[in-house]
Amino acid sequence: MIELLTLIAFCAGGYDRFGGWEKVKGEATGFFHVEEIDGRWWLIDPEGNGFISKGVNHVSFTADYCPALGYSPYGRVTKEKYGDARSWAKAAVERLRSWNFNTIGAWSSPETFEQGMPYTVILNMAAKAGASWTKGTFPDVFSEEFAEKIDEIAREECAPRADDPYLIGYFTDNELRWGPDWRSPKTLLEDYLSFDPDAPGKRKLVEFLKRRYGSVEELNEVWGLKLESFDDLYELREVERNEAILMDSLDFLKLIAERYFEVCDEAIRRYDPNHLILGCRFAGGAPDPVLEAMAGHVDVVSINNYDFHPPVNILMNIFETTGLPVMITEFSFKAMDSGLPNTKGAGRPVQTQEERADCFERYVTELMKLPFVVGYHWFEYVDEPAEGRFDGENSNYGLVRINDEPWEILTERMREVNGRIEEIHLRGDGR
Repeated sequence: MIELLTLIAFCAGGYDRFGGWEKVKGEATGFFHVEEIDGRWWLIDPEGNGFISKGVNHVSFTADYCPALGYSPYGRVTKEKYGDARSWAKAAVERLRSWNFNTIGAWSSPETFEQGMPYTVILNMAAKAGASWTKGTFPDVFSEEFAEKIDEIAREECAPRADDPYLIGYFTDNELRWGPDWRSPKTLLEDYLSFDPDAPGKRKLVEFLKRRYGSVEELNEVWGLKLESFDDLYELREVERNEAILMDSLDFLKLIAERYFEVCDEAIRRYDPNHLILGCRFAGGAPDPVLEAMAGHVDVVSINNYDFHPPVNILMNIFETTGLPVMITEFSFKAMDSGLPNTKGAGRPVQTQEERADCFERYVTELMKLPFVVGYHWFEYVDEPAEGRFDGENSNYGLVRINDEPWEILTERMREVNGRIEEIHLRGDGR
């Protein structure tokens, strides 16, 4: 539990025990939800107060394992300094609160969920059903096995949390590949075409093409094929892409996305009807068919972004397409004066911690002027090891160093900016 004096000081600043801002009033439902109030979107906390989710990702007792070292360097520090994860979590959350953060972000140690701060959970649903955000593989969402796995995850992860007022909601996945990107040049239609003939996703694709084209001759003409019947599609593994195939790929992508979001939505709601579904954390954005498919299945759209300024045009398109509020669920800045290599990982480094602080202030101030944005989550709590984590990343993303000492220039600026961010969002003018 939060120490009494800390709680009193926290609430005295116009915030309730959840971190909700008492100047903005919504409906008190006992759980977090979203509301549009006077043309501006807010998360509303269980007591009915406006809430901007100011979070930090990967608030972890051990942080990153370093293959080159054979251990987690931060984990050795925290074990020696705090003894156990609960003692560390209490200190870490008190730090976050002192810097005016109010949310535990994705990939955080479960002990942090017990410290009286609102939190989020990433379920990794597709990832546990065969997807890989690093390799870009995508599961067969039309298979019975996919639905069964999603149900199992929701039963194990959501049911026990259904009545927890401190839980904001769930991310279904992180950075799924919805089309050609740095991980693969293929569309998901091309991926599904490569499936075995008896795969449900392959059968769904053949059905889609049968409905779309009146005859195999028409399909042959448009796709540049020489099939004798639609059944020959079951043995077809690849095609030479043209403009018509790309258009078909977008429409088939919408079917895939509709199925993914529907299955995840129904499973989560089956075991937990109380909490928000926060989307699947898009890597920089998502094709319009995917955004269109989300309607009715998520409460917030989440996007990861590592630019120096918020991607305003992308965010506006997301909102205009979905009608849903948006959160930035990963952003960060790294500096060369940290002594870390900063050669692996998203974003271009700046030179100094002062510049990091400037970048943070500029980014969140510009972001929170947008009326449909309801939060931002910094990546991450601890710096990555200089020798690299599992994928080689070695960057100065942390609020604290590997030795658990804060980057004070950055955290002091965060304290000041986070403390006035609700006013910035309410006014929309940054003053």
